[in-house]
Amino acid sequence: MLQPKRVKFRRVHKMKSKGVAHRGSQLSFGSFGLKSLDEAWVTDRQIEAARIALTRHMKREGKVWINIFPDKPITKKPAEVRMGKGKGALDHWVAVVKPGRILFEVEGVSKQIAEESLKLAAQKLPVLTKFIIRRDYDATI
Repeated sequence: MLQPKRVKFRRVHKMKSKGVAHRGSQLSFGSFGLKSLDEAWVTDRQIEAARIALTRHMKREGKVWINIFPDKPITKKPAEVRMGKGKGALDHWVAVVKPGRILFEVEGVSKQIAEESLKLAAQKLPVLTKFIIRRDYDATI
């Protein structure tokens, strides 16, 4: 008599981010942008801190687009709790960022102000970034 084949289930936990970003790798809305050069999990608090630094330096002029959204839930068990007894409670949310992903876009300010403000925002993020300009940007405007 034939025995049914045992199927091994592979558990996927943290999932290593592989490859480069294909979606969200071009400027869509603004003339200037902040592009990621490496991979990381960016938390909701880091995104908000970068947004505040960006808008404060621009003195609320121009427009800012945030192109990443924290949609991955991260759970954590409380401190000094024994193993087992189920999965931990929701701790925070993260956005999975791959190399080449546009994080922020800016429009309506000069190149110098945009570069300085995006540099301040980049200091709040756990990824290496690069300042980019739209290909058809005209500096005379």
